[in-house]
Amino acid sequence: MTTSPVHTPDLPRPAPALAPGDFRARTIPAIQDAAYLASLKKVTQYYVVTAFLALFIGVLIGPLQAFNYAGINVYDNPILKALLKSYYQGLSLHGVLNALVFTQFFISGWLLYLPTRDMGAKINMKFAWGTYIMMTAGLLMAAVPLLLNKATLLYTFYPPMEGHWLFYVGATIMVAASLLVALQVIVTWIGWKKANPGKVTPLVTFMTVCTWMMWLVAALGLVGEALFVLIPWVFGLRPGVDPLIAKTLFWWTGHAIVYFWLLPAYISWYAFLPKQAGGRIVSEPLARLTFVMFLLNSTPVGIHHQYADPNISNVWKLIHMFLTFLVAIPSLLTAFSIAGALEDAARARGGRGAVGWIFKLPWGDPSVTGQILAMISFIGGGAGGIITASYAFSPVIHNTAWIPGHFHITVGTAVTLSFMAISFWLVPHLTGKRLAAPKLALSSVWLWFAGMMFFAVGMHWEGLLGIPRRALISATALPIYKEGSMHSQIPMALTGISGVILLVGGLMYFYVLFATLLSPRVDDGEVTTPLPYSDVISPAGSDLTRASTLVRTTEPLLALWVVALALVLLMYGPVVLRLIANASLVPGCDFFSVGAGGCR
Repeated sequence: MTTSPVHTPDLPRPAPALAPGDFRARTIPAIQDAAYLASLKKVTQYYVVTAFLALFIGVLIGPLQAFNYAGINVYDNPILKALLKSYYQGLSLHGVLNALVFTQFFISGWLLYLPTRDMGAKINMKFAWGTYIMMTAGLLMAAVPLLLNKATLLYTFYPPMEGHWLFYVGATIMVAASLLVALQVIVTWIGWKKANPGKVTPLVTFMTVCTWMMWLVAALGLVGEALFVLIPWVFGLRPGVDPLIAKTLFWWTGHAIVYFWLLPAYISWYAFLPKQAGGRIVSEPLARLTFVMFLLNSTPVGIHHQYADPNISNVWKLIHMFLTFLVAIPSLLTAFSIAGALEDAARARGGRGAVGWIFKLPWGDPSVTGQILAMISFIGGGAGGIITASYAFSPVIHNTAWIPGHFHITVGTAVTLSFMAISFWLVPHLTGKRLAAPKLALSSVWLWFAGMMFFAVGMHWEGLLGIPRRALISATALPIYKEGSMHSQIPMALTGISGVILLVGGLMYFYVLFATLLSPRVDDGEVTTPLPYSDVISPAGSDLTRASTLVRTTEPLLALWVVALALVLLMYGPVVLRLIANASLVPGCDFFSVGAGGCR
């Protein structure tokens, strides 16, 4: 008698155990060349300080915008008029300096330094300094027409509004410099992979490379607009410009750039904030998945900014809307992961109860507090982003004061406040100088947060009342906004108050920053303020053979980068080709320069 063999299903094999050291905070490779390390820190310091100088000027202009939406027209003041020719010049400077210059310089320094130290790499410092000089040269070129009121084009520089050619060339050079930083980091990482076969990319390097890869894909729209539309147009090589082609290429980059600003803050939230708070990273594989999702899905979403534009199919608009909604997933994963890390920190400090642990967080640390407040602001910013991207709700708030209200609690708080808070330990680390006036630093982040909350509530409220954005409403017949069905006195008052609070908080922050930079060096930053790497609850491991399926799937970033590029070309290619086929060229217009008479 024979019996058939009993079939037993194949069971998944248990993953090999991780090494004990994988759970501990990463120890970065030592750099023995003191001169090289000093040069690396110096170029990073130059990037960071240049960034905050731009923010300083932008912050000084900011209250003028808030007062406008409080119904107070300060632009007719003779003294101010000698400096700023119009509300629109002030708004252009505020937007360009804060949203483009500040972020570009800080991120370029931050995301050059971190992976270089994380990998223990020795990069070409002449190239690194060259990119800083190139970026600064581009900034100075673009600044000249901005300051002379010859590039009053607002943050988006939509044609047919036409500025001086120097602005377009300078801005293009500045963006190109950031792309060179990205390539230097990615090439350095590829070299590290070749020298460390079978090894898992360290988390900080992984997140940084993902961010730079995303930016290289996202920036293609802006580069294409500059090289093939705007620069040939302003040099007279083409008889006119198609505004819709330019706008579509701008928003190819224009929405994705928000994640380029945000992800560097996420790197600190994931990798360093747990240590600063006294806790551990919840899950390195989850952090890697989050950044891969941003790499794949951050860019093919920009058409949700163009619901009202003709000659773009509603089908593509709906597709971009759903893809935009998908970006909420990695943000929610981040909220879960970071909240878990903070709870772990607070309970290690004796926190108890469902919410009582929150009070055990180190609220006296300005760096920790600033980043937590930045996260809190992003809760409202993320929710508002879903509304803004909705096909049904967007027409209600599009081009109203709601939009700058939303912008200021995402970029103005989640990003800017995070960078400010990071600087409280980064500057001492780079310079060996001690943070000046820590209590004043703590007060500054609370005031910045409070001011932004006032501003956000006021501007969102004004937007729901139909008050337009980018408008000198303080010079209009104000009863239009204060009487009838609008009753805007309360939100306008909140917006005006926010300008004062933000100015005070900003000046306090810059006092701390400049006092720190101007103080004598008393410490070795490597010893007193080391990079705050965190322990890990669920590590990715260091050996690919021991790593989980999720870690192995997310490790081939070059392949995922190609997929990200393919997705963008698929989502934008048919749209842009149709616009080119139906191009309609119009002449340029200059509405704001002194002596300008309109369109040519």
